[in-house]
Formats: sequence, structure tokens, C-alpha cells
Amino acid sequence: MARTPKPLPSLDWLAPRLKLSRALSLFSFAALLVLLLVWNLAFADLHGARTWVVLSIQLLPLLLLAPGLLLGNARAHAWACFVVNIYFIQGVLATIDPNRALFGALETVISLLLFCSALLYVRWKFQHDRKLAGES
Repeated sequence: MARTPKPLPSLDWLAPRLKLSRALSLFSFAALLVLLLVWNLAFADLHGARTWVVLSIQLLPLLLLAPGLLLGNARAHAWACFVVNIYFIQGVLATIDPNRALFGALETVISLLLFCSALLYVRWKFQHDRKLAGES
């Protein structure tokens, strides 16, 4: 029993969704970077650890993705969906600590927004590219 392929959405339907999901993913990406910077530089109690070491460890995965996200590369957005899970877990764990509850809640919400918007961008970008290639 063969499955009939589901038709692709029109380009008019995909174009605004691509723009919105990309804008949301870039906004949440930048918000996550700023949140980590501000928290670690101004509020975090690092218990004697060097600030630059903590920032390097936390920001390196995001900075590796930055060029691809800024260029609108769908594969970089797909990788961001994997990488952002680290920050989601860190946010959930930080929410448990009363001293870091606000930071944890913000990090969790921002990472969830980045995950969802990047995932939708990848889906719609590949559908858009398939439609441009002539697939119906």
C-alpha cells in the first residue's frame, strides 16, 4: 500500500513564516547570549572560578553556530535545536535553586523559544527549497 505524498504549501504561505521563524530564532539566540553574559558578569556567584573560563565554556557552543544562523543556513538552525537542549537543561536545573530561579526561568523560556523557532525554520526552509525546485 503506497502512501500518497502530502502536497507542499504554496510559496506565498511559506515566505512570511520563514521570515518570522528566522527573526524569532535570531532574537532568541541573541537574547540567550546576552542573558548568559549579563548573568555571569553581574550576578553569578562563581565560587572563585575565573569568569572568562565559565563564559568560554557556556558561550563556545553558541558562538560556533553564530555564522550559520546569521547567514540563514538551515543546517545550522537544525544543529541549534540540538545544542540549545544544553541550555534548556541548565535553565531547568537553575530554576530549582531559589537564588537563580529568575535566571533559570528566563534561560528555559528563551531556549525553548529558540528550539521551536529554529525547528520551524528548518521545516519551512526545506519545504520552500523543494517548492522552488519544482516539486509539487
